[in-house]
Amino acid sequence: MTDSADSPSFRLAYVPGVTPAKWARTWHERLPDVPLTLLQVTPAEAADALREGTADAAFVRLPVDRTAFSAIPLYTETTVVVVPKDHVITAADEVTLDDLADEVVVHPLDDVLGWEKLPGEPAFERPETTADAIELVAANIGVLVVPQSLARLHHRRDLTYRTLVDAPQSSIALSWPQDATTDLVEDFIGIVRGRTVNSTRGRVQQPPAEPKAERAKPRSGGAPRKAGSGGASRGRSGGATGGGRRGTGGKPGKPRRRS
Repeated sequence: MTDSADSPSFRLAYVPGVTPAKWARTWHERLPDVPLTLLQVTPAEAADALREGTADAAFVRLPVDRTAFSAIPLYTETTVVVVPKDHVITAADEVTLDDLADEVVVHPLDDVLGWEKLPGEPAFERPETTADAIELVAANIGVLVVPQSLARLHHRRDLTYRTLVDAPQSSIALSWPQDATTDLVEDFIGIVRGRTVNSTRGRVQQPPAEPKAERAKPRSGGAPRKAGSGGASRGRSGGATGGGRRGTGGKPGKPRRRS
């Protein structure tokens, strides 16, 4: 297990186009003692990385095998068409599949859009990767349809892209093996979902122990002294012994007559 007591760590795989930096920063802030290792994998390798235990969780492109993996969909990407900067398509802000009818559309083997029917004219051969397809577009051999994040990832100064409004789209999800939902996986789910540190969801947080209040010990020797017990005490005759001026032992003088 990756979150063992001896050497806890967390391994996160991600496919091209995903930028895990903001989640990694939050992880380091909240769990500074647990190393986070980032592993870039291809879409085809992501499932194997989870199944074989190479990664504890992964940012993947949907769909995934829901019989083996849990998945939380995060967002759906805009689809774009990559073209040379001087291409006629750049005259519009967005285009449709019909606008590609006369174009050679390059279709790489690592395509992530899952076309039922590819638009335009097929290229003479399919390049192995999206990076190879970008090179063909730069050579004016055809155009390429990809999620926007991949167009940005493979940005070139001589190429640009436009939104393709009616094309298939690709969605990103956080996925992990159903039988390996560890405490660290729960921690990362909370980070991705934007939960606060004190959120009650995800891993169960143990409440801090409250300090015990010290009780005042009762005084020994019976009941506590009444308030004002330090004042004048009563004498045997019922008069106050300390209230007025005490005599000097002689007879009391006669009271003065009022004028």
